[in-house]
Amino acid sequence: MGGVSPRRVEGEEGRRLQLIEGTIASLADVGFAACTLHDIARRAGVSPGLVAHYFGDKEGLLEATLRHLAGRLSRLAAQKLAAARTPRARLQAIIDACLASEEFDRPTASVWLAFWGQVLYSARFRRVQTVYQGRMQSNLRHALKQLVSAGDAHAIAVTTAALIDGLWLQKTLSASAQAESASARAIVSAFVDGQLAAVKPASPGAGTGAGTGAGRPARPRPAGRFATINPATGETLAEVEIAGAAEIDAAVTRAQAAQRHWASRSGAERGRVLRRVADLLRQRNDALARLETLDTGKPIQETAAVDILSGADCFEYFAGAAAGLSGEQVDLGPGAFGYTRREPFGVVAGIGAWNYPLQIACWKAAPALACGNAMIFKPAELTPLSAVKLAEIMVEAGVPDGLFSVVQGFAETGQLLTRHPDIAKLSLTGEVATGKHVLADAGSGLKRVTLELGGKSPLIVFDDADLDDAVSGALIGNFYSAGEICSNGTRVFVHHRVREPFLAKLVERTRRLVVGDPLDPRTQVGSLISEDHLQKVLGYIERGRAEGARLLAGGHRITDGALGRGAFMEPTIFDGCTDQMTIVREEIFGPVMSVLGFEDEDEVVARANDTRFGLAAGVFTRDLARAHRTIARLEAGTCWINHYNVTPVELPFGGYKQSGLGRENSRAAIEAYSQMKSVYVNLGPIDAPY
Repeated sequence: MGGVSPRRVEGEEGRRLQLIEGTIASLADVGFAACTLHDIARRAGVSPGLVAHYFGDKEGLLEATLRHLAGRLSRLAAQKLAAARTPRARLQAIIDACLASEEFDRPTASVWLAFWGQVLYSARFRRVQTVYQGRMQSNLRHALKQLVSAGDAHAIAVTTAALIDGLWLQKTLSASAQAESASARAIVSAFVDGQLAAVKPASPGAGTGAGTGAGRPARPRPAGRFATINPATGETLAEVEIAGAAEIDAAVTRAQAAQRHWASRSGAERGRVLRRVADLLRQRNDALARLETLDTGKPIQETAAVDILSGADCFEYFAGAAAGLSGEQVDLGPGAFGYTRREPFGVVAGIGAWNYPLQIACWKAAPALACGNAMIFKPAELTPLSAVKLAEIMVEAGVPDGLFSVVQGFAETGQLLTRHPDIAKLSLTGEVATGKHVLADAGSGLKRVTLELGGKSPLIVFDDADLDDAVSGALIGNFYSAGEICSNGTRVFVHHRVREPFLAKLVERTRRLVVGDPLDPRTQVGSLISEDHLQKVLGYIERGRAEGARLLAGGHRITDGALGRGAFMEPTIFDGCTDQMTIVREEIFGPVMSVLGFEDEDEVVARANDTRFGLAAGVFTRDLARAHRTIARLEAGTCWINHYNVTPVELPFGGYKQSGLGRENSRAAIEAYSQMKSVYVNLGPIDAPY
């Protein structure tokens, strides 16, 4: 952004950003010594007096500017890391983010150099630099520990970070060009590859350091296979075959043959088979729940009570709906009538997420099969096991072989599905970025799409709410499944009159939560899904602290005893949050709650809607008129009054804005997995004008 005129934006946060961008422009042009408040304000187009209002003094403005620059790089790194699938790819993601062409230009490099020169003299700058460099080295070390020993990982990480810093310094002496970014990335990549080739690979027991045992073993695996890991212990559960183009083509061929026979059956016949699937799921609840716990790290008390049984409920619901699939008859007068038919698409594909593997597979498969389709389902690579068991149960229940098949793999396998010419519809549960890629692929083939994506949902507690119920809702909406639920109400807005008693109850009950072995029935909060994801969540916690949020509970990784081998962390509560903080704006997908105050209904509705997401929302109040009024104004597809995160199959589930397209469950899913045919029936002679 260096060297570019500051944007003109409205509102207090907009003026803060104008001043920060004016500071960047001033530092890039005249350097640290000559950078004055008058010059900054001139470039920002605001009064110099606003600096004291927003930042306290010049050093406060400079500190906010350094945090802004570091935050940009951190967000870019997080985006690239989210798309990386292997340890080496994660290393490259960090390198690419630190030396990205949009950041690696001479003006921006000169601004960083100006700050580096002042770090020795400013404790405030030093804190920001320490957090930024610590996060970069931590990301490098974590990826390296999957490839080399812990000692080598530390040494390579430190040297790589120093090389990146050196290239930034060198940049200040050269002209800006995009090609130089590519050259710098190539230099660092070549250095890392040389270091990896020169040292020994990680041993099977390598971890993140003495005493923690938290790192995942880096085990060699055959080509075309990947390991699925128990995130609570770091142990390998199974090796899974990756499906390539030939396997996808074969699955589609089998699905087409099975689908023609399946679609020829009556809805009642299909319903009877699906009902047997529901019955078998319930019969095997205990075994399936244990498998789901091993693969996800979720507590057995959750998987046994919700994950499998909700999937069974889904099959039971759509078994009943299958027999009632029908169109409508339309009276067109004495000479004709019309009718409509609901017909299947043929072969459809489902792509699941890792937080509710079996439930999501059921949510997609049950309505698809009820409507007469075949489905090819790809589970998330982190949780591949329970979908395979679902496929076995379907065959046992009488579902034709090939009608529901499971293919395994990473993004490349998913793309083979989204681009396959013989797949007519796609249903994805996942991240917004993934949803955009799927939508683009589907658009090229005009495929139908259902997308259930991310969220940053508001939970609003009015001053007349039952506080015990409201706290219960906040706990369910933030810490159930270790916070790894897309609809979670992670922005908890509490009316100022009840904020203190609400927080007291919330903190006290949060500290009583039992974090432990997921297979122990007493455990209430289990492991996060992976070491990588844990590091991402911890990074958000550090960012929350750095941006001024007040930590009321949690905030740390748990390394005690056997839990040190897994991805465990404390349920975390931040107070003193503002709407523009990173932890309030971005989906964390972990046990991190942000509490915000509000004064009146109009204010909280406007702030709740100020997000790119719109998946869910909750309202707690005894005034049902206000509850319905508020819900009507909230921009969210799935809402609760005096409860949270309850998703009965009878109600549609889905979001507004970037939280997705279409709906799952209920009659809405029947519409999503079938297409309408109109039929005109003539009853008399044709009155032709020819």
